[in-house]
Amino acid sequence: MYFSEFGFDDDLMDGIDAMGYETATPVQEQVIPHIISGKDIIAAAQTGTGKTAAFLLPVLHRLLSEPHDDKSVNALIIVPTRELAIQIAQTLEGITYYTSVSFVSVYGGTGGASFASERKALETGVDIAICTPGRMISHLNMGYVKLDGLKYLILDEADRMLDMGFFDDIVKIISYLPKERQNLLFSATMPPAIRKLAAGILHKPEEINIAISKPPEQIAQGAYWVYEPQKIPLVKHVLQQKEFGSVLIFCSSKLSVRKLYDELRRSKFPVGNIQSDLEQAQREQVLIDFKSGKTKILVATDILSRGIDIEDIDLVINYDVPHDGEDYVHRIGRTARAATKGTAITFVTEKEQFKFHKIEELIGKEVTRHTVPEQFGATPAIDPKKDSRPKKRKNFKKKSGPKR
Repeated sequence: MYFSEFGFDDDLMDGIDAMGYETATPVQEQVIPHIISGKDIIAAAQTGTGKTAAFLLPVLHRLLSEPHDDKSVNALIIVPTRELAIQIAQTLEGITYYTSVSFVSVYGGTGGASFASERKALETGVDIAICTPGRMISHLNMGYVKLDGLKYLILDEADRMLDMGFFDDIVKIISYLPKERQNLLFSATMPPAIRKLAAGILHKPEEINIAISKPPEQIAQGAYWVYEPQKIPLVKHVLQQKEFGSVLIFCSSKLSVRKLYDELRRSKFPVGNIQSDLEQAQREQVLIDFKSGKTKILVATDILSRGIDIEDIDLVINYDVPHDGEDYVHRIGRTARAATKGTAITFVTEKEQFKFHKIEELIGKEVTRHTVPEQFGATPAIDPKKDSRPKKRKNFKKKSGPKR
């Protein structure tokens, strides 16, 4: 299902397009219509299934299209860690670029200036507040947080919050909220404690269970650890090693699609490309040429990973590591269909290896590591569990209570 089919606000759609989102994941398809219609939600969905956009997009749409109190917090997202708060804020920053929606992140481990900035937003009104429980309670205890107009409460990774001992904090925060509101609860697992929490805050919720699908066993999955400049030469090398009937190469951006397509075309490979800059008629012709065998190789963004039925793909190459596990499964699922065998190869840079490790955790399998031929030079050290994302400066102030 395309995001354009949900009927989102036009300014919101501009942000969605700018972020490169085109087709919805299963959790998004199931959750978004219920949230737009005003129903409470309890959803079992792991990180990597697209759940963040599943609750952000419909809430943003309603904030943009319905009246709300601009002197109050309108939507409150409670998360277990500041890392998740930062991640959600980064997503919001992109999606809301063309809108008037305001948001603030509220979490510990920062200095006095950040606390003052949080206070100003919570006191004067903000559309969305993303918070960790302890930090929000610090603000609530001072009596200035404006919550009278709050319409939406989202609990993300609820099971993790309970594991970290935040049950009482969550209950306390909820006691400050208006009773008439929409409640959205997301959790990777549904233990009794989550059911108890849900029973206390949700009203006739829609229950949604999304288990991430696993790639078919007949797909031979492999990965190369590479530096970015090695990708194009290695693609050419892989394509020259064996006669493939048809090949799909997925890139995470249309810029990468155009660059790889131009390089392969210059090298006389029978290649086509499909991405959002092409008109619909052009896309259809590219697909016709690929399905007929006129072109053997198709370089594409994720517009092709879901919803388009292409059989008999021999090889799928992930030129970039997909954004999440669901994208990975859908990408490589284009091969090995109808009980046939297929091959899937992923190029992993040093910065992407932690993301790839999380994908492996989601699919429950370590993907085979391939050795890059010596002629391509040195390659990054393989350390999948090393998180190479930018680290925040540590706070050396004395802390007490649960980690916030």
